[in-house]
Amino acid sequence: MDEYLLFRLYGPLASWGETAVGEMRPSAAWPGRSAVLGLLAAALGVRRDEEERLRSLASSYGVAVCVENAGELLRDYHTTQVPPERRGVRHHTRRDELNADSLNTILSQRDYRSDALYTVALWRRSDGATETLQQLADALTRPIFALYLGRKSCPVALPLAPQLVQAESLRDAFAQVTFPDGTLLAGLRLADERVFVWEDTPRSGMEALHVGPRRDEPTSRKRWQFGERDEYYRSESRHSATGRDA
Repeated sequence: MDEYLLFRLYGPLASWGETAVGEMRPSAAWPGRSAVLGLLAAALGVRRDEEERLRSLASSYGVAVCVENAGELLRDYHTTQVPPERRGVRHHTRRDELNADSLNTILSQRDYRSDALYTVALWRRSDGATETLQQLADALTRPIFALYLGRKSCPVALPLAPQLVQAESLRDAFAQVTFPDGTLLAGLRLADERVFVWEDTPRSGMEALHVGPRRDEPTSRKRWQFGERDEYYRSESRHSATGRDA
């Protein structure tokens, strides 16, 4: 039996950043590793410049996501005014930027997911993890920094309700967990299919229908760099039997 930490993510808006080129800022249909690890770091109070703690967090835990509802795609036409870059001139606050002599307008299109609902599972990769799963659960219950779903404009709308589960496999852990306050989501129309995405683990308990690359393995927050990993994917009817062992 292995121990898993499971919690839910829900908000009116979420945005799970993908590789951005030019003015387009797309969103994936579910949170990647970097998004989940960033949320854990915020809950624990790890600051963005604490590179060593962030690396330790990234190497210590495995991540899987069950997409209960991917939500509807919402595209925002976004305009931002910024001063032109000038040698030797630094703007320390947004107020300084807006008080500059001249301003340029940057246009972008940003994607969001509306009414998306996810169940996230974590497990310890090694005994070298600095925090136990119980400590992570406590941090998610009483986070030090505000938690949001990809962007600061997308706060969580319900308690994450973290739970520790003992299970034979990742699939069994997803099958065991239940969350309180179901009436708060009674009006949410769930998708007919649930989507499971996970990283390589011998105890997934699921047969992947697809394996694809995703560049969301955090390597350096300071330089904003991400590595590539394999993401395992499976979809099944919400009313189907438990997935077969992989």
